[in-house]
Amino acid sequence: MENFIYETPTKVYFGKDQELEVGRIIKGYDVKKVLLHYGGQSAKASGLLDRVKKALEDANIAYVELGGVVANPELSLVRKGIELCNAEGVDFVLAVGGGSVMDSAKDIANGVANPDVDVWDFSLGKASPKATLKKGCILTLSAAGSEMSNSCVITDTENGDKRGYGSPMNRMDFAIENPELTFTVNDYQTACGTVDIAMHTIERFFMPGEDTYLTDSIAIAVIKSVLRAGIDCLLDPEDYNARANMMWASSLAHNGLTGCGRAMQLTVHQMEHEVSGMYPKVAHGAGLAALWCSWARYVYSANIPRWLQYAHEVWNKDIDYEHPELTILDAIDEQESYYESINMPTNLKALGVKEEDLEVLANKCSRGKTRTLAGYKELGYEEILEIYKMAFEA
Repeated sequence: MENFIYETPTKVYFGKDQELEVGRIIKGYDVKKVLLHYGGQSAKASGLLDRVKKALEDANIAYVELGGVVANPELSLVRKGIELCNAEGVDFVLAVGGGSVMDSAKDIANGVANPDVDVWDFSLGKASPKATLKKGCILTLSAAGSEMSNSCVITDTENGDKRGYGSPMNRMDFAIENPELTFTVNDYQTACGTVDIAMHTIERFFMPGEDTYLTDSIAIAVIKSVLRAGIDCLLDPEDYNARANMMWASSLAHNGLTGCGRAMQLTVHQMEHEVSGMYPKVAHGAGLAALWCSWARYVYSANIPRWLQYAHEVWNKDIDYEHPELTILDAIDEQESYYESINMPTNLKALGVKEEDLEVLANKCSRGKTRTLAGYKELGYEEILEIYKMAFEA
């Protein structure tokens, strides 16, 4: 087992009507003014935004608003948020929405608290935030896990670069998780969330690290629970218990717990970031589904025992010890069939990706052929390009 530091400072308020307590919760942080940050019309149409405003007003907490966050949160809106916070004296950022809103809120909080650094330098790895504003979130979509993770992913639309960075400064101070707020999430976004949540842990499962049987047991339980909850949510969007299990899994799958003792890099996530960076209309979960099976078929031979464990414990496959690769490929096929059953794409063509862009994507992902993605099988430019090609032709 590898050395690790595990920290989850985010306080979670889970269950029905917890969003009504947001004023009282924020009051405890000695706040002067809040930035209320959200996306499009859904928070308004559902009445959630009005309930949040009333809770803040009842607690005598001043606030300013900034909406407009899109599916791949944009650097331009982050910069606008930083300017607004500076002009208004904001000292707390409240995100109301899903992962995109939360990541935008994190970057704004970091930008305000580090005025001498250009906020995009955090995403480029040229600088690390040394401070941040207090921040919290009200979750309306189970997917990204940003409510408890240390990650933040932002897109510079001017050049199509989508970059993520990890920092302790990215941790939310609190997360309000009411599963009822996800009842109206449509089938497509529910399916995308299912893929993304499970992938946060699946990818950790296949990073180097041995004798992590406790972490493995937790990881497998999370993966199987998400796959089950995804189907249940699609069958009945207002199944509270299914939505609750999905929401809690979202937090656990990406707060570090399911990878303790293992190396950390989400390889397929890195490859997908380039796809949705270049094609902003691509939903992150859909991009992951389009890539994962091709990645799996390309890398599994680097650690047959690990993949047999996954095939047996996640997909209940009996192991063929004479031809173990057949067991593994059968499990990958079954995961591909699962994606198809929830109407997720399993190739890049279905996302509108053009064949002539594959080399550009590989070059971006490998940072101009200077970066190698970690794993039991390391991936440089040529290997990344081959996986993109496999995913295009699948």
